Amino acid sequence: MEQKIENKNENKNSPIARRKFLRVLGTAVAGGSILAISGGLISRAKGSEVSHYWQIDPQKCTQCGRCETECVLQVSAVKCIHANKVCGYCDLCGGYYRSNVKELNTAAENLMCPTGAIQRKFVEDPYFEYSIDESLCNGCGKCVKGCSSFGNGSLYLQIKRDLCKDCNECAIATACPSNAITRVSLDKPYKLKDE
Repeated sequence: MEQKIENKNENKNSPIARRKFLRVLGTAVAGGSILAISGGLISRAKGSEVSHYWQIDPQKCTQCGRCETECVLQVSAVKCIHANKVCGYCDLCGGYYRSNVKELNTAAENLMCPTGAIQRKFVEDPYFEYSIDESLCNGCGKCVKGCSSFGNGSLYLQIKRDLCKDCNECAIATACPSNAITRVSLDKPYKLKDE
């Protein structure tokens, strides 16, 4: 019986058993290294996606209407932004009223915005202050087109960071005829028209 135990001990210390052990250990270490490296690359890739986001250049935007229809979200992440510093506070606002309206009243058929997202508040005769209810805005750009055609161009479209899914390839950017949508670094602010 003592001989059998000695033979087992000899087999554990034999060069063949050690080689097999080292081969298995080497495979495990190599596999673990590959997993660690690929995990690092994946986290680095995710980190680079987070550091960039999609943004509309208001100078290039043509208000084609594709922001409303091409976004992967049911209601587009693109919203109208109002540059108060640029606004003329017009009574007859091209972004608020449709052109050639019969009466200047707030009936739905007279308003440019199909969802009623533009709020109008009287300041003093003949001035009005306009604001955007983002929860109602669908990013259609009709008000922006009207404001650019008949006003100061104080209304413009922008992708809201908190709503955007930050897709790898933005469906709106792909469909944009003027290439107004690009990825920009997070350290840059929104491209605003206030300046």
